[in-house]
Amino acid sequence: MTARQRLARILRTGHKQAMSDLFAASGLADDVPRPLADRLRPRSLAEVVGQDHVLGPEGAIGRMLAAGRLSSLILWGPPGVGKTTIARLLAGETGLAFTTLSAVFSGVADLRKAFEAAAALRATGRGSLLFVDEIHRFNKAQQDAFLPFVEAGTVVLVGATTENPSFELNAALLSRARVVVLKALDGAALEALIARAEAFWQAPAPLDADARALLVDYAQGDGRHLLTLLDDIHAAATTQSGPFDAATLAGFLQRRAPSHDKAGEGHYNLISTLHKSVRASDPDATVYWLARMLAGGEDPLFIARRMIRMASEDIGLADPTALRVALAAREAYEVLGSPEGELALAQCALHLACAPKSNATYVAYKAAVRLAAGTSDKMPPAHFLNAATGLMRDLGYGAGYRYDHDQPGGVSGLSGFPDGMGQPELYTPVDAGAEARIIDKLAHWRMLRAREDKG
Repeated sequence: MTARQRLARILRTGHKQAMSDLFAASGLADDVPRPLADRLRPRSLAEVVGQDHVLGPEGAIGRMLAAGRLSSLILWGPPGVGKTTIARLLAGETGLAFTTLSAVFSGVADLRKAFEAAAALRATGRGSLLFVDEIHRFNKAQQDAFLPFVEAGTVVLVGATTENPSFELNAALLSRARVVVLKALDGAALEALIARAEAFWQAPAPLDADARALLVDYAQGDGRHLLTLLDDIHAAATTQSGPFDAATLAGFLQRRAPSHDKAGEGHYNLISTLHKSVRASDPDATVYWLARMLAGGEDPLFIARRMIRMASEDIGLADPTALRVALAAREAYEVLGSPEGELALAQCALHLACAPKSNATYVAYKAAVRLAAGTSDKMPPAHFLNAATGLMRDLGYGAGYRYDHDQPGGVSGLSGFPDGMGQPELYTPVDAGAEARIIDKLAHWRMLRAREDKG
């Protein structure tokens, strides 16, 4: 039987026995060397670790299986948590033919072939599960191609993505699929994978207790990465006189790149957390998240620009120096570069976190924008208009204007709003830092304007 015939048999029958033919057809028979992560791939959903919240009896997928009805799904989670494995096992447990595509390598023509094959199977009474890896990489037109086939039930779509579906997938597609969030594997789940490898080898992993804990930490919640590292460690252990200790393991593994996607959701999550740590006046968390972003390769000038925004949005007049500090930090980084300039960013971040907070400027500006949008047809008050010609004076420009510097207290009480609008109060200073000193002065100025308005 040829490889093509073996694959065709799998699609026709779906028998579990035929799964072994899949390995043979792909040149991956059990006696062919394969990565440890592939050898230890779960054979049932019960063997999947770390995802009980969705696969257990009370989880979204667990409930679907118990009800005997599988809906289209979007599996959203970080790398190495079992998205592909879960999709393959769902097909096996529901008797659906399993077809897989990668959005990286596939186009509309590949989708059309998959849908035609699914329609042919459906005509024989057999359903299909179409697994699409990296589904967020399909553009809008390609995503739209799924809609009629998912709607008609031609395929059960299971898409996998590491990106936030609400940003990357069409609303129409999301409305036809349930988003299931998979978690990064915790320490217990990663330990379970190490134990599974030890059972496969019928020998303990060549690690002492500290090295074992270090390996779990290096994996950063990625089960596939953990097993890849463990495979390398097991192979290298033949040249070791004993198990790896933490220092030896650190030298062997070197350092994994920090988990930070500068273009995806991780980018926005980290900058949001840095911003909110500043807002919460938490200098310790602030400098931690700054370090995380810089270690992950974030553009320092992006962080500097965001801190300039923080100085205006969350501090404002409560500490008028904050904006100057943020601008100076950006300039210092441009002069020094990395790593010296990063200290200026840290100084700025700590200054912002420790500064008194006020969003009064931010709130006042938003309120002003809303008010301006609805009153853009109104003329400025006549007393503030510049009477540059005799005609303009005759028309009332500048009539009644009083020079504020010549008035008691330096404030005339004249309104700057259009006639008939009264005195909308847009700016409300907070009782914090330098802004607290504005409260009484502002109340007095507003009293003068209210008196002038009535007079």
